[in-house]
Amino acid sequence: MQRGEANQTKLQSLRYPVACPRISRRTQSPVMHRWTGVFVPKGSFLFAAACCTLLACGAPKNGLVSFSGSAMGTVWTVQITDLRRDLSHGALERRIIATLDEVDQAMSTYKEDSEVMKFNRQISTDWFPISPPVAAVLREALVISQLSNGAFDITVSPLVNLWGFGPTGARTQRPPTAEIRSARAQTGYENLEVRLSPPAMRKKVAKLSIDLSAIAKGYAVDRISALLDENGSKNYLVEIGGELRAMGNNPQDEPWRIGVERPDADSPQIEQILPLRNLGMATSGDYRNFFEEDGKRYSHTIDPNTGEPVTHSLASVSVLADSVMRADGLATALLVLGPRAGAELAEREEIAALFIERKADTYKLTMSSTLQQYLGDAD
Repeated sequence: MQRGEANQTKLQSLRYPVACPRISRRTQSPVMHRWTGVFVPKGSFLFAAACCTLLACGAPKNGLVSFSGSAMGTVWTVQITDLRRDLSHGALERRIIATLDEVDQAMSTYKEDSEVMKFNRQISTDWFPISPPVAAVLREALVISQLSNGAFDITVSPLVNLWGFGPTGARTQRPPTAEIRSARAQTGYENLEVRLSPPAMRKKVAKLSIDLSAIAKGYAVDRISALLDENGSKNYLVEIGGELRAMGNNPQDEPWRIGVERPDADSPQIEQILPLRNLGMATSGDYRNFFEEDGKRYSHTIDPNTGEPVTHSLASVSVLADSVMRADGLATALLVLGPRAGAELAEREEIAALFIERKADTYKLTMSSTLQQYLGDAD
């Protein structure tokens, strides 16, 4: 049995038979939320390229065609080196924007008429009809929840809001313990069910709500990538809010070079450069969205098992995967688990992960065995 086959068998023991991609020396096909990842041209260490807010498509330069804009509360960029000459730039840009709008309209927690918000408001425990894309994302989210023993949980929304990191507004003080306990009673991925045909979901707890922000951008990257594949492109980079897919080669006919940012909002710089080809990548970090009270830092990364922000030393996790949606969710799960339990899960499930730990005045980088193998193959 080959490695990928063994892995698929392993995950079929979970509730949903979704295989978790692996990297093998035969396939070089690996398995990486919130991160600032960027295209780093050869010989350059500029890391703002993927965060630009230019709304119009760029003129071709050395065969490179670029599109960028804003969507899903963040910025996005698409860079293509082999766009078909008979394909209208404007038409492709409109299709990209339409796809992003479709995902946002279905999964946003900031739009009252989104599918997610309609589900969150209803208190019935009956099946609630949803679109196939939402069903697919929910299924993947539940697989990752089971794989991580609840470290990844899309029902954590009441806790996220309570701590001031959701659409209800920010806060500067730790919420009372009683309120944390009450919010936890309204969570739990095991209280959520999803079916694919006909697509629907239902809650076992009337006040249960979901938040797909830790996986929706990864799904959107996968959707845009599929659109480019359909149009014959084989060499491109798609990035949405730091989650990305790099296919084929960059304009220099080499693997795309992606910079992983040091998890320090006060001193942004590239900590590690990863060569990517035909892979997705996502990063989750605790350093951009937080508040401090009495010298204690409270980040937006909530541990569903405690109801409180994580307190360990792990500051950032990047994951490589065939599916950016999966990378997105896995990066969050590993960050919640922390440096020890996260590393153990990455080794056990052969996840390609880069861990950046905060150590006094410095940072410690650790790579999973699978990521080390991938980088060795990429040399």
